[in-house]
Amino acid sequence: MSRAQLRNAKFRIGDVVRHRVYPFRGVIYDVDPTFSNTEEWWRSIPEDVRPERDQPFYHLLAENAETEYVAYVSEQNLLPDDSGEPLRHPQVEAMFERTEDGAYKVRNDVRH
Repeated sequence: MSRAQLRNAKFRIGDVVRHRVYPFRGVIYDVDPTFSNTEEWWRSIPEDVRPERDQPFYHLLAENAETEYVAYVSEQNLLPDDSGEPLRHPQVEAMFERTEDGAYKVRNDVRH
């Protein structure tokens, strides 16, 4: 994805976010400028809460109180997570390094 496409995204790779409705948080590891998942996935979302397709969607290494997983979330459903709490998702350390201020930076050996 080019920087021009990312310019419209509110969040960046490495940002820690939380879901606006559901109790989970995660770190962004990829961004799609608009919806880029399957039609089946799209239709599985209840119509009354289904987000618009024409907005950035984020790939997260996500976690809730019970488990860790990968999530695909629309921008309208994300808020910054300012808790400063480290993430426990097992893939975070493989993709990111945590800076002194608690932010996540993509590891140099992961960039492509």
